[in-house]
Amino acid sequence: MDVHALGWIALAAIILTMITIDVVGHVRTPHEPSMREAAVWSAAYIAMACVFGAVVWAVWGGQYGQEYFAGYVTEKALSIDNLFVFVIMLAAFRVPRDYQQEVLLAGIVIALVLRLVFILAGAALIENFSAIFYVFGAWLIYTAVSQVREGAGRPDEHEVEEYRPSGFVRLVARVVPMTDGFVGGKVIHRHAGRTMITPMLLCIIAIGTADVMFAVDSIPAIYSLTSEPFLVFAANAFSLLGLRQLYFLIDGLLDRLVYLHYGLAAILGFIGLKLINHALHDNELSFINGGRPWEAVPEPSIGVSLGFIVVVVALTVVASALSSRRAGGAERAGDR
Repeated sequence: MDVHALGWIALAAIILTMITIDVVGHVRTPHEPSMREAAVWSAAYIAMACVFGAVVWAVWGGQYGQEYFAGYVTEKALSIDNLFVFVIMLAAFRVPRDYQQEVLLAGIVIALVLRLVFILAGAALIENFSAIFYVFGAWLIYTAVSQVREGAGRPDEHEVEEYRPSGFVRLVARVVPMTDGFVGGKVIHRHAGRTMITPMLLCIIAIGTADVMFAVDSIPAIYSLTSEPFLVFAANAFSLLGLRQLYFLIDGLLDRLVYLHYGLAAILGFIGLKLINHALHDNELSFINGGRPWEAVPEPSIGVSLGFIVVVVALTVVASALSSRRAGGAERAGDR
């Protein structure tokens, strides 16, 4: 895929425009979005991601178009797991509801910058060390098993007490003077000749840096679907920038996605096996098949991968909805 510098510039311009719209149109006036507002803007961001995919399809061909959409759907599905952490963090920091949009947007921008670093590092590793796919695949399979174990836990495990600030956040809190509480939407406040940070700044840092642990899973996952950094970054950008609206749309409904972890485990497990199979096809390690490629199992096409991911996401949502409905019916029957 030959991406001209203008392609990167256009993508950067789109991302900056989306962030500007968020800042000017939503964050500048603190408020809690209504369900209708969140739904409209969530649909708008998904539509923009789809339009971008259509442009990729038209300019670079169907192969790269499918790779982009497969990556976007995967990143979107995995990003839902981020929302659980966002709920916990915002509750732990007791961020006022009216200012949660500002915190989320700032944290997501930090996460986007950190992901770009991960993506470029991943591209360099893949180009110079093809066996890294074995490591990526093994890690995703381990993560899939962890998701199954987490899904087998109690549905009410996502409590505020679970959140533990990172070492960096604790260090900032110890070293830099901080106000006792929030000061409107300020991140820095000056009072009596003294400059202090507010808890809002710490929450922004916490959300932005916490995304690193999700990037460790999502970046290897998307590199199994496309090796193009341009598509990897685009899919990550569109999935992340739509998270703020998605948070307010499904906040309160997250606990009803009772089978989410199983769905994510299926996706991560499939991609992990796909990565290992790809590594075997390009094998150069002497202790595996004598250093020769092993092509006994055909690699699934991007179309097959995309179809699998979409079906798993759909089944997860439908099964969770049916389970929640049955649980709600049983609870109402017990109250009679």
